[in-house]
Amino acid sequence: MCLCMWVRAMVVYDKVAKGIEPKKAALKEAEDQLAVTMKELGVKKSALQEVLDRVAGLQKLLADTIQKKADLEAQAERAKMQLVRAGQLLGGLGGEKVRWQSSASQLKDALVNLVGDMCLAAGCLAYLGPFTSQFRARIVGKWVQACKGLGIPCGDFTLLNALAEPVVLRGWQIDGLPADDFSCENGLLTTMGRRWPLMIDPQGQANRWVRNMYASKNLQIIKLTEKEFLRTLENGIRYGAPVLLENVGQELDPSLEPVLLKQVFKRAGQMLLRLGDTDVPYSEEFKFLITTKLANPHYMPEVCIKVTVINFTVTMKGLEDQLLVDVIKNERPDLEERKDKLVVSIASDQRQLLEIEEQILSMLANASGNILDDEVPTMHSHLYLGASDAPPTFPFPFPQPAPLHRSSSMPLPAPRPPRLPLTAA
Repeated sequence: MCLCMWVRAMVVYDKVAKGIEPKKAALKEAEDQLAVTMKELGVKKSALQEVLDRVAGLQKLLADTIQKKADLEAQAERAKMQLVRAGQLLGGLGGEKVRWQSSASQLKDALVNLVGDMCLAAGCLAYLGPFTSQFRARIVGKWVQACKGLGIPCGDFTLLNALAEPVVLRGWQIDGLPADDFSCENGLLTTMGRRWPLMIDPQGQANRWVRNMYASKNLQIIKLTEKEFLRTLENGIRYGAPVLLENVGQELDPSLEPVLLKQVFKRAGQMLLRLGDTDVPYSEEFKFLITTKLANPHYMPEVCIKVTVINFTVTMKGLEDQLLVDVIKNERPDLEERKDKLVVSIASDQRQLLEIEEQILSMLANASGNILDDEVPTMHSHLYLGASDAPPTFPFPFPQPAPLHRSSSMPLPAPRPPRLPLTAA
């Protein structure tokens, strides 16, 4: 039985072995062929990877080239804008070179004389208000000689040259301030003094000037004879409105002393001034001006130390200028009208020129890197930059008035022909 099973198993094994052997050979052949194929596949994959790498490199090169093109286009556009701005700056500011060089030279000289000039200007503001123009000139001359004798550098000093701005003077003249040097000096003393001004104004010129100058700032006008003048003054102090006290005598109301002495104190972070029995919030915009119509008042020292007394009495020179203006108005009203228009136009142009210069200096001071990268706001000005290469012209032919004397540049009208005497028929 066991032998039979062994023989049977050998027969089955023989059949199976004979069937498997070809398959093993086929498998071996297939594996060899697969190895060759996989080797070829590896070669193809390596070639494909090289191609993909080349494609990726080309795509990166394309992206870099496109970006470089965009950068070059932006750079070209920026260079074009810089070229336009540079042309506008050179064309608009080229004419200012001579004037700016002259201004720089003047400022350099003024810097040397700054100490002496400011000392003299401080003395003028503190002491020369009550005096006439001739006495002021004589005192200033002595002060200049004293400074030079002490070795303090100072130039040919005048208060107007030291402190005045032509644009501001033009504005004052438009508001009604006479254009003679004496009145312009009085304007400086009124606006720059540390004490409130008391203006001796018998002709009312200072009063009219103050009314016009502060008309747009809610000017409050009071008199000591009014019952509610302290209430109006309190509102001016509280809300920062200018207050004009008119027609005072040789003595001032004692209730005004805290205002005149500027007795301001700070409480809980707020500036206050005690007026009467009330603590009033003090505004930095508040201004207090006093006028009197007395021609030759005599103020006691205790009044003079509280205010800046300023003599606005009309001088002979001022009367001559005003008389000339009246003659021109009567003889040639068209000429006076043209002159008034020209004064307003020049004042406006000078104000715009000053604003443009300040913008240019601010731009240069705050510029980081190339100044041509920033948009220049003054390039849009139709007066000076980019509008025309020619200098600005005025709408009518008329000579420009002198900077200080309003009527010194006005031509006199032709004299009338002499009248023939009447003869009896």
